[in-house]
Amino acid sequence: MANGKTPQRIRGTQDIFGEDQRRFQHVVDTFDRVRRLYAFQRVELPVFEATAVFARSLGETTDVVSKEMYSFEDRGGDSITLRPEFTAGIARAYLTEGWQQHAPLKIATHGPVFRYERPQKGRYRQFHQIDAEIIGAAEPQADVELLALADQLLKELGIADGVTLQLNTLGDAETRDAWREALVAHFEKHRGDLSEDSLARLDKNPLRILDSKDPRDRPIADTAPDIDAHLSSAAGGFFESVTKGLEAAGVAWTRNSRLVRGLDYYRHTAFEFVTDRLGAQGTVLAGGRYDGLIGQLGGPETPGVGWAAGIERLAMLVEEPTEARFDAVVVPMGDAAILRGQAIVTELRRAGVSADMAFRGNMKKRMAKADALNARYAIILGDDEIAKGEATIKALDDGAQASARFELLPWTIFDLVFEDIGYEDRKESKPPLASRMPTKKAGEVYWTR
Repeated sequence: MANGKTPQRIRGTQDIFGEDQRRFQHVVDTFDRVRRLYAFQRVELPVFEATAVFARSLGETTDVVSKEMYSFEDRGGDSITLRPEFTAGIARAYLTEGWQQHAPLKIATHGPVFRYERPQKGRYRQFHQIDAEIIGAAEPQADVELLALADQLLKELGIADGVTLQLNTLGDAETRDAWREALVAHFEKHRGDLSEDSLARLDKNPLRILDSKDPRDRPIADTAPDIDAHLSSAAGGFFESVTKGLEAAGVAWTRNSRLVRGLDYYRHTAFEFVTDRLGAQGTVLAGGRYDGLIGQLGGPETPGVGWAAGIERLAMLVEEPTEARFDAVVVPMGDAAILRGQAIVTELRRAGVSADMAFRGNMKKRMAKADALNARYAIILGDDEIAKGEATIKALDDGAQASARFELLPWTIFDLVFEDIGYEDRKESKPPLASRMPTKKAGEVYWTR
């Protein structure tokens, strides 16, 4: 900068490193693994869209559109918005990219999203979400599939204890119209006691008054009529199918009749996985069925259901993952050893062995780097080793040492590492060098202490 000051991180953003990054990556890796078990394809989407995509999808009166979106005019004069969520962009892509031919389409994604909110614990202006959607399936089994995916994800992350699935039905169009009429009549009786925000919602979005956090609204919202009295037989049957499917899948749930989604295109199932371990930020994963969304974007009426979860919030709940062990660190002493070490490091990496080189400081400092990386083996090179054409291999767990010829070194280390951890733990169907592995006799090493 011209004035010499160091630029600072923008408020509400984060630099993710160390333990935080390991937690973050553990969530992403677990999500990618579990979504593949459920045959959800990965999709990549633009970080920004035309502002109209979100305005039409989320509603002009919502806080996200009216207060929280990062919108700007680009050099061509078009209004552009950084995505505040994924579903709208996925629905747009479904229409513009011809994905209808793949319906029912099961897709998943993750990445950054942007909202101008007051930063606090677990809430940022640039944060990250995982997202799963099924588009083109009107059957309640799609809802069950998504909820089972979410339930298994939380279990495999080790955070299912203390997390509760809250479930509700928003009914079909007939149900919502009748319920909305009853809600408006109820709230009109208490107009003089409602908060300013709820008065504004009364005409446009009365369902949102039900989840108001304003203490003036809570007694009125708590005595509002439930949806059950207005459920059509078709809507009741759909919700029953979802709950029976969850029970068959072994997914525990509890009814929350006050759980709502304010926009008119939401139908039937609404759900949240909530916890008391994050203070005010209790929701860790949420979603619902949005059968009217794609029609609202100008496409044919198309059913859809999906959910999203904040990666940062999930990462706050998981235990710190054990840092992966490094396979080998090359420790060269002398210029000739450094050149030979560079060749060895390259060969090891190409053989599928994680490897680094310690080339700064004295021997003690170089060995300290191997310890800091939690390496299994140190490969020591000096003038004597160069003269003999072999390296000294030191097992850092117990101090045992062996020698191996340079030409056999990649196979020797590969063999030792996989003998330690097993092929299955590497999650590789076939070791990279299996077809070229020398015989045990050729690669055999003799340990000394």
